[in-house]
Amino acid sequence: MEIERVTDHRAVGITDEEREAAVLAPVVTRGDGAYLLFTKRADHLGEHPGQMSFPGGGREPEDADLRATALREANEEIGLDPAEARIVGRLDDIRTVSRYSVRPFVGEIPDREYVPSEDEVAEIAILPVAGLIDPANYESELRDHPYYGEIRLHYFHVGGYTVWGATGRILVQLLELTTDWEMPAEPDRVVDADADLPP
Repeated sequence: MEIERVTDHRAVGITDEEREAAVLAPVVTRGDGAYLLFTKRADHLGEHPGQMSFPGGGREPEDADLRATALREANEEIGLDPAEARIVGRLDDIRTVSRYSVRPFVGEIPDREYVPSEDEVAEIAILPVAGLIDPANYESELRDHPYYGEIRLHYFHVGGYTVWGATGRILVQLLELTTDWEMPAEPDRVVDADADLPP
């Protein structure tokens, strides 16, 4: 994983959504390669319960900017001291069904134990990039969406976890920028709008 490629990326912003949010895609380097830290959202949360996500959330009035939002949320959710993160850049903003524009930041963090916030995080999962870019662990589908119209959903299955939804979209761009992985040109299937989604 060549994380420094993110530094040169000219990220596309979104400024016309009702609410702003930011996430941190945290990269952990180990002897056998790069890993990404994900959180599994607590089941009681109103939005996207149980889903895998990067640490992050909505911008608060006290946040100086969206980078500050991402670092504050990472501190609250996994106990990351903002001074521990080396932010290398950001990816394109994305829109979510909950009417947020989400700004993803990419940063290196220490390889240490992180403590999930009992209020928001059910579990922390640190997944190998080698597994995320393995073609056997990826699939996608086209479906109609009430907000986006026709969309392509991405599913990464690694270590018993499935990363999909908005986090899956962010992950596609991150992997394409920093590794040799490329999203397949065609989806694996086309499904009805009411087809089941992962839990």
